[in-house]
Amino acid sequence: MAATLDIRTSELREPVDIATYLLTRLKQMGIDSIHGLPGDFNLALLDYLPDLDITWVGNCNELNAGYAADGYARIKGISAVITTFGVGELSLPNAIAGSYAEYVPVVHIVGTPSTSSQANGMLLHHTLGNGNFNTFADMAAHIAVDVAKLTDPRDAAAQIDHALRECYLQSRPVYLTLPTDLVKKKVEGERLKTKIDLSAHKNDPAKEDYVVEVVLKYLTEAKSAVILVDSCAVRHRVLDEAHELIEKSGLPVFVAPMGKGAVDETIPQFGGVYAGDGSNPGVQERVEMADLLLTIGSVKSDFNTAGFTYRTSQLKTIDFHSTYTRVRYSEYPGVGMKGVLRKLIDRLPQLNIQPGPVPPQNITPAEENLDDPAITHDWFWPQLGKWLQEGDIVLTETGTSNYGIFDTRFPKNVTNISQILWGSIGYATGSTQGVALAVKELGSARRTILFTGDGSFQLTAQEVSTMIRHKLKPILFIINNNGYTIERFIHGMEATYNDIQPWKYQALLPAFGAQEGSYKTYTVKTKTDVLNLFQDPVFASTPYIQLVELFMPEFDAPKGLKITAAAAARRNEKA
Repeated sequence: MAATLDIRTSELREPVDIATYLLTRLKQMGIDSIHGLPGDFNLALLDYLPDLDITWVGNCNELNAGYAADGYARIKGISAVITTFGVGELSLPNAIAGSYAEYVPVVHIVGTPSTSSQANGMLLHHTLGNGNFNTFADMAAHIAVDVAKLTDPRDAAAQIDHALRECYLQSRPVYLTLPTDLVKKKVEGERLKTKIDLSAHKNDPAKEDYVVEVVLKYLTEAKSAVILVDSCAVRHRVLDEAHELIEKSGLPVFVAPMGKGAVDETIPQFGGVYAGDGSNPGVQERVEMADLLLTIGSVKSDFNTAGFTYRTSQLKTIDFHSTYTRVRYSEYPGVGMKGVLRKLIDRLPQLNIQPGPVPPQNITPAEENLDDPAITHDWFWPQLGKWLQEGDIVLTETGTSNYGIFDTRFPKNVTNISQILWGSIGYATGSTQGVALAVKELGSARRTILFTGDGSFQLTAQEVSTMIRHKLKPILFIINNNGYTIERFIHGMEATYNDIQPWKYQALLPAFGAQEGSYKTYTVKTKTDVLNLFQDPVFASTPYIQLVELFMPEFDAPKGLKITAAAAARRNEKA
């Protein structure tokens, strides 16, 4: 008997499976590897990956996969993670929430039970046992800019394209479900010949021109204007415009903690990190005394402002954001910064320039006791700047590393990846896997360097196994200071709940399967050990994965962390 003709399929000019369509779109957007874990509701989808030349990463757990996808997206512009329904996807929301909070475009694809199973409310494994198959999607909707439930092949291609476009343009996660029986259903493949339009939102020209003229008015009148660049300048892809504005204006430029690495720190206008009371020397005075502050992609969170210790006036501030511009107290919705900055650059006249402070040139503080062999934060982070190379990618974990890096002067084109707003400890280790993989795919010689505390590392240490599996070559600095330092400074300095079980970190790489000759570990306990390590050319060349156990005093921390933790403690105690 002849097979029944599917009229809908017969009308398609170039029918392709929904799985092929979805994965091809991801490939077109630059996603060459997909993170995640297998589960029975996504296995049929995973079968398509080899034919489309997409690498399956295969993480140790879904939370790590989400962190890794976040790091991958920060380097390649977008990423994807695949989980199974229920038990798999619910291990991911912490990571996805971080991507949402920090504007990172991650596509979360969930393999779900068949449409008939859902329609019949079947009592399936991985469900809540109540016949409701929408609960998890409803939860995901709060941390996604689009939820695409693929239930009908006639709409599937359009839903996919819309979700992926929103993910990229809004630079935030989207959630997409693919039932097992739809994996091989057909959609119009001819659509794949035209890539998704990812061009940025265009402002209304008249509104844009007006805003530019208002900005120019205040800018030309200013006598001591400065520029502050923050993380959303990176996330919303306006770094080219920011750099042109900095160069053409000649104005002093500073970065917020979340914007560390967004500005070339070798240019003469660079003044350092502005974090309120946690700022580099001379920076706070120059920024807060300016008669005009131009912020690009600012995020004024507690950790990004060293406990809300900014003392800048909105009456002297112009804020550029992705979807609006604010000039003093006047807000212009729908007038995004990309177009405004471009016209501002084109029309910029000669400005009044008052220089900013000269940033410290990685000199050990005079008060530091060099005869003391202990590796303190005040000593270490300036030293690090002398060892870093152009193009390095430095990941800093929530805690001492995020604040210590304030005092590290970066060479040209160094990228700093952190999670200062969401602040989920363990993020940086998982993210390192995604970053190192993205660098490898790009064929780049950039080094991937992680700094994480021992407490944070213990949350996501399994992802080192994935790094070894994919022959990645990061340098992993584990700061051994016996516990959760940032928590100690917030509350419970000597409380046992801030302690951790000591691990034999040197044994982890072989325990995770690294073969002899394909890795190296180091124990660093003194300042001399650090200097010797930084002078080792083999170590610097990253021939394989390397782990450095770096011992620091238990109750030592960078200045910025102490200030921020004290502010957090005060807020926690308020009624």
